[in-house]
Amino acid sequence: MHALVVIDVQNDFCPGGALAVAGGDAIVPRINAMMVDFDAVILTQDWHPADHSSFAPSHPGRTPFDVIDMPYGPQVLWPAHCIQGSPGADFHPGLDQSADLIIRKGFRRGIDSYSAFFENDHATPTGLDGYLRSRGITALTMVGLALDFCVNFSAVDAAGLGYDVTVVQEATRAIDLDGSLTAARAGMTQAGVTLA
Repeated sequence: MHALVVIDVQNDFCPGGALAVAGGDAIVPRINAMMVDFDAVILTQDWHPADHSSFAPSHPGRTPFDVIDMPYGPQVLWPAHCIQGSPGADFHPGLDQSADLIIRKGFRRGIDSYSAFFENDHATPTGLDGYLRSRGITALTMVGLALDFCVNFSAVDAAGLGYDVTVVQEATRAIDLDGSLTAARAGMTQAGVTLA
């Protein structure tokens, strides 16, 4: 069984959003076209409380893209984005949302969650692994936003959990913060992820 995992194709990550990824909306038609080729489709959704600890405004004197130390390791501070129930947290209106499962992540105030599988402590699960195993899914194709953060972390974690993982790069876009794209590609390749 093979699932398509669509990472965070939300308004705030598309042009005009609070944390826009250049060309983020351009991948939507490609993703929609891919959905029919899979046994299951999973969507992930960033779903932050308004005072989330990864938001720069939660840290007086800090600005977006500063890096601070959190109990679970280094944390990039982001502009406030994908706030629960806000239009920015909604999926892009062009995205086919007829998925088998929607996984919400980043809803715990004190810890960020890039991966579809674990919070950034790399220990607290989202429940996705259990769902996939109960469905007999062993292969994953990942697409969405952003290639160098949430897609990257999700793909590396999936490979570490034993899934056969492919990332379709033409159906992703990257932030590319201080070389993050090159580092992400190298890390995914080293983890055994196929970059298609």
